[in-house]
Amino acid sequence: MNICIFAGARPNFVKVAPIIRAIDKAREQGRDINSQLLYAGPENDPTLEQSLFDDLQIRRPDVFLGVDCESLNELTGRVMGEFEQYLQTHPTDVVIVVDDLASTMAAAIVTKKQGVRLAHLVAGTRSFDINMPKEINRLVIDGLSDLLFTAGEGARQAVTREGAQLSQIYMVGNILMDTLRFNYSRLKKPELMDTLGLQEQQYIVFTLNRKALIADKQNLREMLKAMVEASAVVPVVAPLRGMAKKTVEEQLATINAPLQSFHIVEPLGYLQFGYLTAHAKGIVTDSGNVAEEATFNGVPCITLNSYTEHIETVRQGTNVLVGENPARLAEALSEMTAGKWKAAALPDRWDGRSAERIVQILLQMEKS
Repeated sequence: MNICIFAGARPNFVKVAPIIRAIDKAREQGRDINSQLLYAGPENDPTLEQSLFDDLQIRRPDVFLGVDCESLNELTGRVMGEFEQYLQTHPTDVVIVVDDLASTMAAAIVTKKQGVRLAHLVAGTRSFDINMPKEINRLVIDGLSDLLFTAGEGARQAVTREGAQLSQIYMVGNILMDTLRFNYSRLKKPELMDTLGLQEQQYIVFTLNRKALIADKQNLREMLKAMVEASAVVPVVAPLRGMAKKTVEEQLATINAPLQSFHIVEPLGYLQFGYLTAHAKGIVTDSGNVAEEATFNGVPCITLNSYTEHIETVRQGTNVLVGENPARLAEALSEMTAGKWKAAALPDRWDGRSAERIVQILLQMEKS
């Protein structure tokens, strides 16, 4: 069985790494299964530093499609063209795509047009906001997929309501937990903690990536005011890159308040960032993945969004949604810095065996 694992952006590698390792293990045990790891972008993509693959203990992509452009429509078209050529020249039994990027949707469409079986990892995640481009991507990918690998009951219900057959749906659990459990003992304390004098459980981590949040500079400034006020009680460390870093620095410069406990630092490698968040007093983020990791680690988390595709992090986990509301953020930060937070538990099937389940399903499918 030949499996193509398609990654559209850096975060995808964190989720596919356990599957690559599980396939390699099955092959070593004599099973007829092979994988090729394919990346939509170019080989010199600066976000794909070698340390990422070293940290995850997987190889670099076997194939790079080389698509690199800003326009989502142009990107979709170019990925479709490049991926079609790949499938026509590489015998493939199953394509596994992950999450909800435009490149992921493009690969899903081409896969079905080429008559190849399609599997969607982290299927069924929904914001229920059709105005979001990623929501459209999710609906298209799930609608085309032969195998829907869901992380939890909410995702299973979503694809069931949309007409997916029960025989297509497999609640394999949260694949991100496989990576966290595999790497937990390998996490590396970042040097910046000693440099900045940060003590474990005595600092807040702040991450920012969402373009809509960064674009609304006036509202971001008000949210940063709340973060600066909190930093007077508990230091804030913010690993930021690109436009997020530039915009935050610009807005902080307009705030008339002491900033010596608000630290903007360079982005960290996977194992170092994992250590930083696992040992924090709290986290403020707009990332669903970071919120999931916070629930796994039992670390209080504030998400700067009015919804989450991973509702179990709110219902059972440590996550609280404050939208883009500076007043709600300030209120939640007050509770976080005071050490008051809700009780939480691990959701079902966050056991680190999702990849094992997926590979067993694929091998069983080949027999049938």
